Amino acid sequence: MPVTSPLRLARAAAFTAVCLGLGVVAHLFSGGVVAPGALALGLPAVFAAALPLSGRERTLRAILPLLAALQVALHVLFALSAPSSSASHVLAGHAMAGHAHAGPGFGMLLGHGWAVVLTALWLARGEAALWALLRRLAVRLTRIAADPAPPVFALPASPHPDGARLPRSVAPLHCVTRRGPPRLLQPSA
Repeated sequence: MPVTSPLRLARAAAFTAVCLGLGVVAHLFSGGVVAPGALALGLPAVFAAALPLSGRERTLRAILPLLAALQVALHVLFALSAPSSSASHVLAGHAMAGHAHAGPGFGMLLGHGWAVVLTALWLARGEAALWALLRRLAVRLTRIAADPAPPVFALPASPHPDGARLPRSVAPLHCVTRRGPPRLLQPSA
């Protein structure tokens, strides 16, 4: 069994929290009910789906279909575990979307669609930021590993050396001394 790194576990946990949280919020805002047992089943299911995919950077193309599938699964799980509905009524309502007792079908679809798009965009931007940070960190660590010696600082030179002093010009060395009247032009021969 391969060892899972803490970074993979953290990424899968973040994905699970965001996906499950927005799925629950979308389900509740769309008029549904979420039973605590459904949350207890949904949490490990979403985590188990996210963990194998957390090994490398994922783009919006990879995140969006996964989220859509998980939101559908969460919706079915939440609908089947609702205390006021029987399983046959829920499944019949999903099978007959145009039927009168299907009720909040379009609202649920809209709510879960909103959750999928928002979560996918949020996670794709987070993925890009995380991997950019890790690439920068890798470059920095590579540079440090290539030059492991810390910089050596030399003590500043004493302002009064012990040896004999050489005479210095009164004019500063960095100045150009062209002051005075211009020279007279002499005719060339």
